[in-house]
Formats: sequence, structure tokens, C-alpha cells
Amino acid sequence: MYSYEDRLRAVRLYIKLGKRLALTIRQLGYPTKNALKHWHREYEQRLDLSAGYVREPKYSQAQKEVAVKHYLDHGCCFAVTIKALGYPSRTLLPSWVQELRPQTRTRVVGRIQGLTPAMKQSAVIELCMRQGSAQSVAQGLGVSRPSLYNWRNQLLGQDASRSMKRKKNSPPSSERTELQQQVETLQRDIRRLRLEQDLLKKANELLKKELGIDRRLLTNREKMQLVDALRPTYTLTELLREVGLPRSSYFYHRGRLAVADKYVEVRRLMTDIFERNYRCYGYRRMQASLTRKSVNVSEKVVQRLMKQECLIVVKHKRRRYGSYMGEISPAPDNLLNRDFTADAPNEKWLTDITEFQIPAGKVYLSPMIDCFDGMVVSWSIGTRPDAELVNAMLDSAIEMVAGRGDRPVVHSDRGSHYRWPGWLSRIAAAKLVRSMSRKACSPDNAACEGFFGRLKNELFYSHNWLSTTIEEFIAALDSYIRWYNEARIKISLGARSPVEYRSNLGIAA
Repeated sequence: MYSYEDRLRAVRLYIKLGKRLALTIRQLGYPTKNALKHWHREYEQRLDLSAGYVREPKYSQAQKEVAVKHYLDHGCCFAVTIKALGYPSRTLLPSWVQELRPQTRTRVVGRIQGLTPAMKQSAVIELCMRQGSAQSVAQGLGVSRPSLYNWRNQLLGQDASRSMKRKKNSPPSSERTELQQQVETLQRDIRRLRLEQDLLKKANELLKKELGIDRRLLTNREKMQLVDALRPTYTLTELLREVGLPRSSYFYHRGRLAVADKYVEVRRLMTDIFERNYRCYGYRRMQASLTRKSVNVSEKVVQRLMKQECLIVVKHKRRRYGSYMGEISPAPDNLLNRDFTADAPNEKWLTDITEFQIPAGKVYLSPMIDCFDGMVVSWSIGTRPDAELVNAMLDSAIEMVAGRGDRPVVHSDRGSHYRWPGWLSRIAAAKLVRSMSRKACSPDNAACEGFFGRLKNELFYSHNWLSTTIEEFIAALDSYIRWYNEARIKISLGARSPVEYRSNLGIAA
């Protein structure tokens, strides 16, 4: 709920900026577009805004504390607490825990994305053709053993699962027959899975489709091309059944390709018209020119023929779109001017935000780096690059120098994170000095960008994060930064880590 002053400030700024919604919201950090429009209509009608109202909370503070205490005392399970107390909802209880006991829960929540259908098919094929145990196959793929059998049941059906089980106390001859039948069934299923995989690969190579394309979305002509590409390997009956193409449609499209082009003369005439008219005729004027020469062709045919003959009108290249709408607030001068050397700790600090994209989701890191020895003074990790991420990092850095009398220069780029009121108030309260890079000039913050490059080369790019959760990745990232400060040696520091270098100089880290 926004106060009267907040709403009035937003409306006045909206009018001042020429009623530009996006620019107003980006500068203030609130509200939504519809809310701002509603406030502006009310201000135009009444020349003022209503004082608003304060809704009474549904749950008291005592109920919140009881729910959080029950959650902590009974295994930290939301479902158990809600079932026992009868309140609140699954969305309210986590926010209460974060509000009253922020140290007990991490702010980050992630989901592991599933494997692609092609990867599941390959896993099932490896499971059926394995020489060792299913557990070794699961460990090699980085999944659980039950997941392999679930994928097999989904792809091959329950009958295949039951046919692979041994029956005890059966005669040897019948058992041998059943095993042979099972082998034949598995071979057919494996051939079908390989056919599906080959179809996906050919669709990607020939038709430039995605690997997970649904074959039902392909045209009959595209299906015919896939069938022809795989006919040396598979039978025509298998291919037509798998792509869902009738035999008559297949031979119809093949016959269309064998027929001589009936537009040969039209193509020659179109090329002549195009060249004689400064190569500036589009399909409409091209069709009109053909009609004047008593050649009646539809617009769609003209478009298709012009595309095939590469009769393309050269267009003036448009200016590339840029979202830059001007400065939202005055930017301080670049005090560092690419001088990233410091004679003592806490003289020059650098900060920025970098993104890590893993299969489970995105993770963002906001560090504060000291130019004296490259130590990461403070850092925060989250799943959203918002104000809370950078403000938490700044608060931790300020606490480290509190009471020492240090007033470092805090250098950053011109991002909105470092222009929000929360960041500015914290900088002013700690009496720190702001410095900003020039617009779209990353070398002005090269030392911080270099830290991100080392971090990603040594930790991120050299590992496979396919089966890693968001929480596990955050723990690994946090562990790396601590190792970077305490153990990773730097030649420029005399083959010492930043902590060891400061300890050798008698400086408290």
C-alpha cells in the first residue's frame, strides 16, 4: 500500500516527464503501469488524491509468532504447520519466517529443469543395452535409478517393463522362448527410439528445426524430405508410420518435385523487369508489371518466385533500437579514471553485478572488491538482480569499515541499482564517495570485470551444472569466493593470497 506522499510524487513526476510510464516507473522503482494510470486519472478529476486507507491485517503478530515457532519446532515443514494450525496459506508462512527468523531460511528458491526428450531416449537406450548395473548407468548420467525406469515405462510402456522381469520356476524351454521374445521386443523398441532420434536430428539439419520439435507441426512436404533422407537406413513403412504421413501424400509431393517448373518463363521475365527498374520493385509492382504484359500470376506466387530468385529490394538499414532514455539522475564523475591501484586498504572499492545461468535457473552475484589487493570485501548472492541484492552487499561492506574512519571511493557502472534511493542514502550515511564509469564503457571498471572473468573461467565454465540445484550452486559460489580470499595465491602479491598478504603486512583482514 503506497502512502499519499508516494502516490502524489509519482503523479507529479509522471506529468513532469511528459506522461512516460516506463521512464517514471524506472526512476521511482514503483508502481505498476495500471496503478500509475489510475492515480493520474484521479488527480485530473479531483486535482488531488484520496488519503487512502489502511487495511487491518488478517492475522495478529501473536499468531505470526506462534506459526513461525511451530514451523521451527516441527522440522521446518510448511505443510505440517498449516495442517496443525489451520492457517496461513503456503505463500504467507514463508514470508513470516523470512520476516521474523531471516537467518533460518535462504532467500533463494530454485527448480531443477528436466532433461530433454532426446536425452531421455538416449538414457533409456543405454539402460536397455547396458553391460553393468542400472545404478552405474544412473550415476554416469547424473540422475537417480528410479528416474531411468520411469522414463523406460513412459517410452516403452508397462508391457515392456513386465516382460523384462524373470519368472521363477518356469521350464527351461519356455524361459528361453520368453527371453528371446523379450530380446526381440527390446530390439524393436530400441530401433524405434533410434528412429525418433534420427528424425529429430534430420529435422534440425535439413529443416533447421529445434531438436524438440513436434513432428505433428511439420508440413507434408517437410515430412517427405525427412523420409527421403532416412530411406537408406530405415524402411519406407517405418518412416511413414513414425512421421504420420500417408503413402499417397508422400508420392504426391515426390511427384511435384519431379515435374518441370512451369514458371521458368515467368522467372526470366520477373528478373528482367526487376533489373530494368533499378531493382526497386516489390511484389505488388512486380505483379502489376506482369499483368501489363498479359501474364496473370497471383500475389503469393510472385512473392514466392521473387524470394526464390533473390529479387530483394535493398532497404535502408534502420537505426538500431536502444533502450537508453537519458540520465535518470545526476551521475558522479569518474574519479578513478581507470587507475585501479591503491596504497592502502579501503581506499578504492569496485562493484558490479554478474549473472550465472545454469539449467536450474539464474543466479546473480554482487561483490565489493578492494583495489589494494583484489580482496572481495563483501558479497551477496541471489536469484534476482534487485535493490535488496546490492544493498545487502553494501551494508556488509560498511559494517567492516565502521569505526575505522575509512572513507573509500565506491566505483560502479551507471546501472539503476546504484542510483536508487536506498543505495544513495546508505552511501551518504556512511560518508562514502561515489564514482561512476562512463556510459557503455566497461573498461572503466576493468578490475571488477577481470574478477568476474577469473571466477567464471576457474569455477563456472569448467564444471557441468546439469544436476546442480540453485542452493548447491550458491554454496559452491560462496565457497569459491572464500577460497579466493583466503587460499588462492596471486603472483602480484608475492605468491600469497589477499588474506595472507594483509597478515604479512600486519593489516587486519
